[in-house]
Amino acid sequence: MNGLISSYLILAAILFCVGLYGALSKKNAVIVLLSIELMLNAVNLNLLAFAKLGEHPSLTGQIFSLFNITVAAAEAAVGIAILISLYRNKGTSDVTEMDEMKH
Repeated sequence: MNGLISSYLILAAILFCVGLYGALSKKNAVIVLLSIELMLNAVNLNLLAFAKLGEHPSLTGQIFSLFNITVAAAEAAVGIAILISLYRNKGTSDVTEMDEMKH
């Protein structure tokens, strides 16, 4: 069982690193939001792996994962709404040009 949890943790670390790279290096705001979602999914994978395969299996990790999915959905909805508003005002989705909140 110890080998199985380490494979989940390695996969989650890879997902988190890919998401972190995308969030820090990409200029397109949609890609940045997708990268943040990828990092949140890596956290969910860790929570579920520890909840199922940890020393004391319980539902706590699954409940935290559901809470995390709820927060991610709300973040995506608000983020996309802000991006659509900024795109309408500025005509671009480049995050380097979105450095001010007021015209």
